[in-house]
Amino acid sequence: MFVRILRIHTVYFLVLLVLGYINGLRATTYEVGPGMDYENIGDVPWESINPGDSVCIHYRTNPYYEKWVVARTGTESENIVIHGVPGSGGELPIINGQNATTRQELNYWSEERGIINIGGSSYPNQIPDYVVIENLDIRSARTPYLFTDDQGQVREYANNASSIYVIEGSHTVIRNCIFHDCGNGFFVSHAASDVIVERCYIYDNGIEGSYYHHNNYTEAKGITFQYNHFGPLRANCGGNNLKDRSCGTVVRYNWIEYGNRQLDLVESDHSEIYNDPSYSKTFVYGNIIIEQIDEGNSQICHYGGDGGNSAQYRKGTLFFYNNTVISKRSGNTTLFRLSTNDEFCDARNNVVYVTADGNRLAMLNTLGVLNIRNNWFKTGWVESHQGGNYQGTVIDSGGIVTGDLPGFIDWGTEDYNLAEGSPCINAGTSLSGEVLPEHNVVRQYIKHRQDEERPYDGTLDIGAYEYDQGGIAEELPVDVYPNPCKVFMGYNFVTFNNISPDCIIKMYDVTGRLVNNSGQISSMVYRWNVSNISSGLYFYIVQSSGDEKVASGKIVVIK
Repeated sequence: MFVRILRIHTVYFLVLLVLGYINGLRATTYEVGPGMDYENIGDVPWESINPGDSVCIHYRTNPYYEKWVVARTGTESENIVIHGVPGSGGELPIINGQNATTRQELNYWSEERGIINIGGSSYPNQIPDYVVIENLDIRSARTPYLFTDDQGQVREYANNASSIYVIEGSHTVIRNCIFHDCGNGFFVSHAASDVIVERCYIYDNGIEGSYYHHNNYTEAKGITFQYNHFGPLRANCGGNNLKDRSCGTVVRYNWIEYGNRQLDLVESDHSEIYNDPSYSKTFVYGNIIIEQIDEGNSQICHYGGDGGNSAQYRKGTLFFYNNTVISKRSGNTTLFRLSTNDEFCDARNNVVYVTADGNRLAMLNTLGVLNIRNNWFKTGWVESHQGGNYQGTVIDSGGIVTGDLPGFIDWGTEDYNLAEGSPCINAGTSLSGEVLPEHNVVRQYIKHRQDEERPYDGTLDIGAYEYDQGGIAEELPVDVYPNPCKVFMGYNFVTFNNISPDCIIKMYDVTGRLVNNSGQISSMVYRWNVSNISSGLYFYIVQSSGDEKVASGKIVVIK
């Protein structure tokens, strides 16, 4: 019987290998550029792209003046990938929409709205699921620029044209791209879902004299922005930086500066979005948000709605935590505009620093309920600047730290890491249970468009950066096993090897709660009994008898 089972599993394994090999043979890589099989992007048969196919667009000194649609479907295991191949100096291939031409075999609509459209096509006509676009510099889609459409007609872009226009489809990833000189830098329509925008530089977009065209304008069922740099809009353009009408919105570990408002998180007009359960929870954490000198609206973050139909406003909770917010305005700054008293914000562990006097900083505009705890504010802050019109509520749940300076490493170079002695160190509080474990703050932003693991010492610091007390001593190579620890058949221990006898090991859960303290260890081996704890992620810190951190790491317990 054992031999028969072994043979069955061997045959099954061989079948999987053969299928994987066949899939590999089936996938096609289209190489575009000088000396390649395809000289121009329009030479690629976009109507015939299959799951697993890649289009590699190589850098050249002259931009590609071309535009196209992606309307073919990939799969979870075989994405359709449009990949820019950088030049020798790291230069991204440039896709310029001005005077761009379109492959004549294609037949898609809304050509005036984007340089690269995802979905919205008669030929090809598939829903574009599992599409990845990365490493491209996409620019110049707005009035008065012209293009040639798929019928050979010369036309003008719309005011709200964008670098990439996502019309429909799911599981779209936009990575390491640059979007600029467009009406809207990046645009997503309500028929799209599960969108990730990461490591992009979005700047220099908008229409002169308009407040309705933005660096980012998105409305999707599920969208995450992470590790991006949102820069200034075009000169004399009044739009917002990151404007979003989605459900399931996550804005984490970004650098967001300039704009009429830095964040404008408002309502959807589409029932499939505003009736979705995720519409009522928005997560903003680990970001550096900067209101540059006297620019645009004095409000940093608007949450709720702006269309007048309050029944469709978000009316949920904005979870706003471990952000570093800077305002360089000489006048008033308002941290939050909540649209109605049905909008609620849980704000904790944030640094909010204004260069003006402290009384120039207000928490709320007119309405809303704001719960603040363990934030750093400049001394003298007020609830509102609206006087008798103020109808909101600020709940002080304690732990507020005030002062003149939060203790940054270098203001001049915009290094907002915490310096030694900062009052923000170890002054944070645990996160709301509603954000854990999926939205624990475990990364931090590196200028620009990079990230790193956030150091962890058992207590969160206030702000987007955790103070690093010098790292881990290399002379103590702690060996931890099994990790992950799968608790079954009575095996309930995680073993630590190479521990100095004068050390202490402390274990914390994802909320920062201490779950185990070894006390002083008497040998070089310590066994942690995990039989009475829940499945999940845990952090350990090894400290010397002098409380110096000498090792740290993570353990996953599975039951």
